Amino acid sequence: MRYFLSPKQKEDLCLVQYKKSGFLNMASCATIKELTNREKIKKKQQDVLGFLEANKIGFEEKDIAANEENRKWMRENVPENSRPATGYPLPPQIFNESQYRGDYDAFFEARENNAVYAFLGLTAPPGSKEAEAQAKQQA
Repeated sequence: MRYFLSPKQKEDLCLVQYKKSGFLNMASCATIKELTNREKIKKKQQDVLGFLEANKIGFEEKDIAANEENRKWMRENVPENSRPATGYPLPPQIFNESQYRGDYDAFFEARENNAVYAFLGLTAPPGSKEAEAQAKQQA
């Protein structure tokens, strides 16, 4: 039997284990939270890739899990002011060539504001909401 749990349910499961058994199984909780974080990262990556593919924006995907050079390059090229207070920046991190454009949160905000092309450092295609908004601002 398989159970599909939401991230919140997984955290609750960890708390339930603690309450029922009387002791905290740190390995189980850490694993559950690690999977939750991985799932969040994967969802964010899929969101960015899905947008790029749907809008026929060319891109090159770099695997930082299997390629140490890519991981090192990403860590070195995320600007100091965009890095987390502790640890390393997590994917997805978005670059246009070697120019850092932002992380998922910046991408999401740009998408919500119909400004993804500007965020990516690209010209919005004619007829797009973003191009129309830019034309109104210039008028």
